[in-house]
Amino acid sequence: MSKIITNDRLVSLDVLRGFVMFWIMSGEHIIHALAKAAPIPIFVWMSSQLHHTDWDGITFYDMIFPVFLFVAGVSMPYSFDKKIKQAGVIAPSELPSNEKKKIYWSMLKRTCILVFLGFVVNGLLRFDGYDQTRFASVLGRIGIAWFFAGLIYLNFDLKKQLIWFAGILIGYYLAMKLIPVPGFGAGDLTAEGSLEGYIDRLFLPGRLHSTVYDPEGIFSTIPAVSTALLGMFLGTFLKTQANIISVNKTIGILVVAAIVLIGLGLLWNYDFPINKHLWTSSFVCFVGGFSILFFTFFYVIIDVLGFHKWAFPLLLIGSNSILIYMAAEGLVNFKHTADFVFGGLIKFAPIIWQPVFITISVTFVQLLLLYFLYKKKWFLKI
Repeated sequence: MSKIITNDRLVSLDVLRGFVMFWIMSGEHIIHALAKAAPIPIFVWMSSQLHHTDWDGITFYDMIFPVFLFVAGVSMPYSFDKKIKQAGVIAPSELPSNEKKKIYWSMLKRTCILVFLGFVVNGLLRFDGYDQTRFASVLGRIGIAWFFAGLIYLNFDLKKQLIWFAGILIGYYLAMKLIPVPGFGAGDLTAEGSLEGYIDRLFLPGRLHSTVYDPEGIFSTIPAVSTALLGMFLGTFLKTQANIISVNKTIGILVVAAIVLIGLGLLWNYDFPINKHLWTSSFVCFVGGFSILFFTFFYVIIDVLGFHKWAFPLLLIGSNSILIYMAAEGLVNFKHTADFVFGGLIKFAPIIWQPVFITISVTFVQLLLLYFLYKKKWFLKI
């Protein structure tokens, strides 16, 4: 087996991170434009998958955020490995308390930076006032969920980590089903009647994303910790077993684990619907299974078979994923730059295809920026 590792990191992780980030930064707009210019079934279906579901149910677009968090979890055993080896111990739970405190502070610093950057993406620097500022964010949830998953990783062995994983999902399920919400009772899983929405209205400061709840709210961040833990389990498995057992067995175990999680999510869906907005336990299992399948796909092609040149654009995105996410979310007007450079040429294209070429030109400009940063070795690392 040929493993491609850069700075002690599997390249497939950066490629997978780049794959999911591509759809956010501009890929979705390319597909939507294609579906309008050439409404053939495949483009129409892909376009339908690049929208969030209204409430219950799942699309590919709903998976992007949890896959990104899952990848952060996979990276955890690798990022902590050097500190563990320096301390002369085998397992992270064996680290002496003084070493753990150093790691805790670095983790807390990373989390605080991500929470702050989430504020910035949400418009903090516009100074619209406290009531108009949204404090919950995608980056904030990634930082917080990663932090608590890290605490579990550093303080408990694998068996207890699995207990934490199951306990979080079951505990969240029981709370959402059994704890009554004033005016709605227990078990109401609507936006306003759910326990998650009620807690957001009570305790989440500033503006809520959806008035009566926030999809990155307080209570639904708890099961997101389990999403990070799933990634951590996979990362631990790769570090401890992938070089011991055969490639075929490694892949087989990953695929079986994915199928089991998807099946569990589908079964749980009957009583606790798959719902990204509430980050339900069934959602964690279902998307966790697909996260493993996505990773396995890139792992086999890149790390096992060694075909990696084709994935260089995705590597560029994945290597600076947080930076391009923030830029694409409004900090940089890529469309203005693309129109300045390519707008004249695009005018010669048939009108129906111009939106397609415009969106492709935006992606090209984004990749040029990422390539420049990559060659300069300038990475936004947190």
